[in-house]
Amino acid sequence: MTGDSDFEMLIETGQTDRPRLPLSGRRIALGVTGSIAAYKAADLCSKLRQAGAEVEAIMTPAATQFITPLTFQSLTGHDVVVDMFTAHEAEAHVEVARRADALVIAPATADCIANLANGQTPDMVTLTALATEAPVVVAPAMDNQMWEHIATRTNVATLQGRGVVFAGPGEGRLASGRYGAGRLAEPADIVAALRQALGKRGGDFTGRRVVVSAGPTQEPVDPVRFVGNRSTGKMGLAIAEAARDRGAEVTLVAGPVSLPEQPGITRIDVTTVAEMLSALETATSTSDAIVMAAAPADFRPASAAGQKIKKEGGNQALEIQLVKNPDIIGTLPGGGVRVGFAAETHDLERYAVEKLAAKRLDMIVANDVTAAGSGFGTETNQVTIFHADGDVEAFPLMSKYEVGHAILDRVLSRIQTHQ
Repeated sequence: MTGDSDFEMLIETGQTDRPRLPLSGRRIALGVTGSIAAYKAADLCSKLRQAGAEVEAIMTPAATQFITPLTFQSLTGHDVVVDMFTAHEAEAHVEVARRADALVIAPATADCIANLANGQTPDMVTLTALATEAPVVVAPAMDNQMWEHIATRTNVATLQGRGVVFAGPGEGRLASGRYGAGRLAEPADIVAALRQALGKRGGDFTGRRVVVSAGPTQEPVDPVRFVGNRSTGKMGLAIAEAARDRGAEVTLVAGPVSLPEQPGITRIDVTTVAEMLSALETATSTSDAIVMAAAPADFRPASAAGQKIKKEGGNQALEIQLVKNPDIIGTLPGGGVRVGFAAETHDLERYAVEKLAAKRLDMIVANDVTAAGSGFGTETNQVTIFHADGDVEAFPLMSKYEVGHAILDRVLSRIQTHQ
C-alpha cells in the first residue's frame, strides 16, 4: 500500500471469523433404513466425519440385512442403536434425539416416509424422528413407481409442510433395472441439504435475502464463437453456499459455468451481460445484499453473425467491432449492501479504489489473478477488502468458502449497523 492512498488503515487479518468446517462440532444422528442404497450411507457417514461432525448411527432391523452395524460403529466410534430393548442406554431414542443437532435419514424408504408422515414409530429411526426437535433431513431411495405414487407424494408434501428438508432423490438407473427418479442423492448433496437445514435453524442470516452473481458471460460473435473470459464461477458459488449455510435465502445468477446446482440455492442461468443485468435487476429488488462475484464481459461484438464465419480466400485477419457492455453493478440501483469484485493483474489498490467509488459500492474484494492459488479455477483465493469508509483488510490464502464467510461477516455487520 502506498502512503499517498486515502486507504491508510491496513488490517492484516490472519484468519476468518468463522470455523473452517461448517459441520465442525455438530452432533448428527444418522438414520439408516432397509434399502439396497444403505451401503451408500457408509460413505455419507465418512463424509460427515471428515467435515468435523460427531455422528451417531441408528438403524432399522431391515437395514442390518444390507449393511452391518459394525460398519457404522467403526466409522463413528459409537455403538449403533438398532433395538430399544438392547440399546446401550435407557430410552436411547430419546437420548439420541436430545443430543442431535440434526437428524439425517439416508436412505429413507417409502415405508419410512409413510411412517414419518403419520407419526408411526415401528423402529428406532422413526422413534428418534418423533422425539427430536432438531432439523430433519430425509434422503429418499426407492423404485421410481413407488416415488411417483400419489401416496408417497402426499406423504412427502406433509413432511415438507412440517419443515422436513428433502435431499433428492436423483434420477438414473435403479436397482430394479429401470430408469427414473428414486436414486439416493449423492453424499455431497445430502451434506449440502444438512448445512442448509442447520443454517435455517438460527443462522445469523436467517430472514435475509442475498443475491450473488458468478462466472463469466459469453457475447456471441457467431453461432459457434463468443467473447468471454476464464472465470469458472467457483468464487461466487462458494459465497452463495456460505450464505445458505448461515440461513439466508440465496439467489445465484450464474453465467455459463460447469458447476452443479446446490440444494437451498435458487439458481438463474444466463449467458450474456444483458441477460445477467435483467436477472439481477429482478433478484435485487428486495435483497439485503448483492455480491457481484461474476466476471461479465466488458465488451461485446457490435453485431453477431447469423451463420458461422468462414475462412474465405486469402484473408489472414478477421475484424470484429466491439462495443462496451453496460456496467452491471454500476447500473443496478440498489440491492442492499453492495459488494463488488476486482480481479486484477497489476496496480491492485488503484483499480480497486477507482471501482469502489465509480460503482457506488460499500466494499470491494480485490485479488491478483496472477498470484499462485488466486487465479481462475482454483479452490483458494487471497483477497484484500477495501471499504467505502477507508478501511482495508488483507487476508491470507484461504479456501473460497472461507473467503465467502469473511465477506458475509462484513456484510452482516453493515446490515446491522444500518438497521
